[in-house]
Amino acid sequence: MNDTQKLVSDLSEQVSRLVRDELRLARLEITRKGKRAGIGAGAVGAAGVIAFLGGALLVTAVVLLLALVMPAWLAAAIVAVVLLAAAAVLGLAGKKQVQRSVPPVPEETIASVKADIGAVKEGAHR
Repeated sequence: MNDTQKLVSDLSEQVSRLVRDELRLARLEITRKGKRAGIGAGAVGAAGVIAFLGGALLVTAVVLLLALVMPAWLAAAIVAVVLLAAAAVLGLAGKKQVQRSVPPVPEETIASVKADIGAVKEGAHR
């Protein structure tokens, strides 16, 4: 084996080793980040549950406050109607946003890629 063949062989081995090492490092990094993301998602979920309970207690406090000046059933009904109206408004706004985002296809990017392909074809025909 001459020197050039030896160098090419060594280079090939080193590149292969480098790619394997980089893939191993990427796998470790992704695993570590995945664990952090899982812990973070759990914390956000717990915060959501606690916020929901806090909101429920505030609604209860409003009902009890109104119950000081009217029957409790009427206070609860008024608060329920206000909450349902707010939910309806938010639901309709969310529905409009979802309808604007459908279909979830990157239409501008597709058009750009088609234009690029057309430009390449035109250049190839010259």
